[in-house]
Amino acid sequence: MSALDGKVVFAGIDVGSLSAQAVLLEERRDTDRSKSSAGGKMSARSIHVTPNPVESARQVMGGLLDEVGLSWDDIDCCVSTGYGREKVQGEGMSNANVSEISCHGLGARALMPGVKTVIDIGGQDAKVIRIDDAGELADFVMNDKCAAGTGRFLEVMSRTLGIGFEELGQLALSARNRIELSSRCSIFAETEALHYLQRGADKREVAAGITRSMADRVAALARRVGVERDVVMTGGVAKNPAVKAELERILGVRLLAPPIDPQLIGAYGAAVLARRESSC
Repeated sequence: MSALDGKVVFAGIDVGSLSAQAVLLEERRDTDRSKSSAGGKMSARSIHVTPNPVESARQVMGGLLDEVGLSWDDIDCCVSTGYGREKVQGEGMSNANVSEISCHGLGARALMPGVKTVIDIGGQDAKVIRIDDAGELADFVMNDKCAAGTGRFLEVMSRTLGIGFEELGQLALSARNRIELSSRCSIFAETEALHYLQRGADKREVAAGITRSMADRVAALARRVGVERDVVMTGGVAKNPAVKAELERILGVRLLAPPIDPQLIGAYGAAVLARRESSC
């Protein structure tokens, strides 16, 4: 660790079904972590898009370490989370694996101490997490049985519209009206959207219907655990402004903007857990 000048490094890897995220936290070795800030100093971060969990973890962490001039041996503790967390640990790239529910909750709370509700929409599932006054997990609900209400749904529907995934939100916001999609099933919703497009419907209005359908599904989850302010949205779908706006409208709350890319919050929470040392 001589190259680190007396510093320690903690890492978090969040491996989802569509992408992998990694975060490094760095601080002096003699820091009293019981008295220091909850999260530590973030020294580097990265996002990599690939469907293979082990390969994506190698690439996202390898690239991040190259960027800051470190090696795997320089990491004091690494925690993996997300869809591929167990495979990542099994390959020796992390010391422990923790559920994304815990990591998104902890990451959001460390960044924004007043947060009580976390809405996390990833590529494969959607979760709503409620945090108590002590910062502990109070309740959660997850949708992992159906693609509707997940990033995969938006990805498929973007292809149906002939646009990029990142374009969908702005296209939906530009619509003057909205075409309602009656189906709650992702497969039937895709067929329904195609039907409207073939009849000459405005793409913007179909896009608005798609984002509203997504928000309706997630809002139903949120109501099951109860929404308490402050509320933050995490995961890649948090960067879709139309979904965010619809959720604010349906739930009657303002979603806070996290101080880092919302897609990184799970990895950040994993790194915070690694920093607690008991995880390794």
